[in-house]
Amino acid sequence: MGKKKQNKFIEKCIGKCEKEEERVTKGKEPRLPVWKKECTLNYEKELKTLQMELLKLQNHVKKKGLKVLIIFEGRDAAGKGGTIKRIMEHLNPRGARVVALGIPSDVEKTQWYFQRYTTHLPSGGEITLFDRSWYNRAGVEPVMGFCTEEEHARFLHEVPFYEEMQVGSGTHLIKFYLTISKEEQAKRFHERQVNPLKNYKISPIDIKAQELWDKYTIAKYAMLLASHTEAAPWTIVNSDIKKNARINVIKHILSSFEYEGKSSKIDLTPDQSILYDGGKEIIRLEKLISGKEKT
Repeated sequence: MGKKKQNKFIEKCIGKCEKEEERVTKGKEPRLPVWKKECTLNYEKELKTLQMELLKLQNHVKKKGLKVLIIFEGRDAAGKGGTIKRIMEHLNPRGARVVALGIPSDVEKTQWYFQRYTTHLPSGGEITLFDRSWYNRAGVEPVMGFCTEEEHARFLHEVPFYEEMQVGSGTHLIKFYLTISKEEQAKRFHERQVNPLKNYKISPIDIKAQELWDKYTIAKYAMLLASHTEAAPWTIVNSDIKKNARINVIKHILSSFEYEGKSSKIDLTPDQSILYDGGKEIIRLEKLISGKEKT
């Protein structure tokens, strides 16, 4: 760009800014950037409103000394991390934390399986979010051969009792399983491979996820069948559209509690086509595995 053209471009930009300033000074609404879609603006507005409600809930949890544990499970690239990020974005980190444990150490491998997770359970006044949890033993581990069949079977037998003890001791336990289609997972994996800012999210296990799709489906069915209980039910989230999933997850969390200052103007009823009971998913998977329904 030549010097004259560059100067004209700068003058044009300054002129636009001055006009916009004049509009705001006169009390008029500022013009929105043309690249902002209306659906994005609506999403951001609703998200902000719900995040303010989350702050009210956190104050309630702290004041009443409640123990809140929220588990996020799902297929690779289902959007667990992004959903957790939006929940945590404005919460006070002193009373809310994320637990995302890595591969167990040699010492941890010798311990009772639930032991390393138990140390991270919430205390009174805390909200704890698990980005994957003890359910690794119900999904990744048996499919990838990281545990024996006996260890997998023992886990499915023990996990309902483990969670029932937590609920019995006063913990508010919410379990989300984020589910996506095989096609959407493939698209997100591709994005991770080509986007330098998302390369860190792709792993050898992720690469095999598409190849092992059916095995993961069977493992998911076995997990839900064993652990969808009255004390600790699963809530399934269709997360093919990430923004819809995030909004409905937050709505479900907020609707699970009564707290001071809860807005009566906000509809916290989740969309049942996006968020639904684990029992419904068990029936769907039974049909899918038997060949009566397509993926």
